Amino acid sequence: MAAVEAPGPVTVTFAGSGDAFGSGGRFQACIHLRGPDGAAPVLLDCGATSLTALRRCGLDPGEISAIVVSHLHADHFGGIPFFILNAQFARRAAPLTVIGPRGTGRRLAELMEAMFPGSASVSRRFAVEVTELRPGESCAAAGVTVTAFAADHPSGADSPPLSLRLALGGAVIGYTGDTAWTDALPRLAAGTGLLIAEGYYRSKQVPYHLRLDDLAEHSGELASRRIVLTHMSDDVLDHLDEILFETASDGMVLRVS
Repeated sequence: MAAVEAPGPVTVTFAGSGDAFGSGGRFQACIHLRGPDGAAPVLLDCGATSLTALRRCGLDPGEISAIVVSHLHADHFGGIPFFILNAQFARRAAPLTVIGPRGTGRRLAELMEAMFPGSASVSRRFAVEVTELRPGESCAAAGVTVTAFAADHPSGADSPPLSLRLALGGAVIGYTGDTAWTDALPRLAAGTGLLIAEGYYRSKQVPYHLRLDDLAEHSGELASRRIVLTHMSDDVLDHLDEILFETASDGMVLRVS
């Protein structure tokens, strides 16, 4: 019997690795995942600066088949209206899937109306298909299987935030999103090839965010082959030479299998 070849690696490009406030001159959350064998890429979070971030990296927004959103703050989903309007002007025909927490469909329509009145109801050449997840639920779309975990980061009472686990190609990638430490994070990380973790501050207690101290204290519980920090404030960025964790930067490319 011929050996079955394992899927090729997934290419992870941190088009945007920053926080909400442009700390370090970085773009907001925007992580581009390209599976093997020509699979259409998926975007993990889409902050307001994402179109610029993608183009700075030479990544074509028109190729992206799905956007997976951790929570409904502008630095994580505020780029979707720009993305949809750009796709419309570029005469996109392929459907776009948006996967996010409960309330994503309504909040996205409201955001589009606030930013570009009339844009939420205009006729388009392509469908925007929204799938909403609660913690513990999974869905499969556009070549990726997404599993949602509870996070601790207020983003609207009707739209609880998520940490996310994505399986595509032969890779499994965990993403904390923005969250305080929770008991769900070891389950999120278990067996992943890459855990993308928020590292917002070093030691300062900031509600609803992960600190380096939290990650160091619980490092033995995070069973991922590789941990990379993102969403860092100046408190972290000004001390990168002192940090024991690997850190992302805009344009950084990894391959995960």
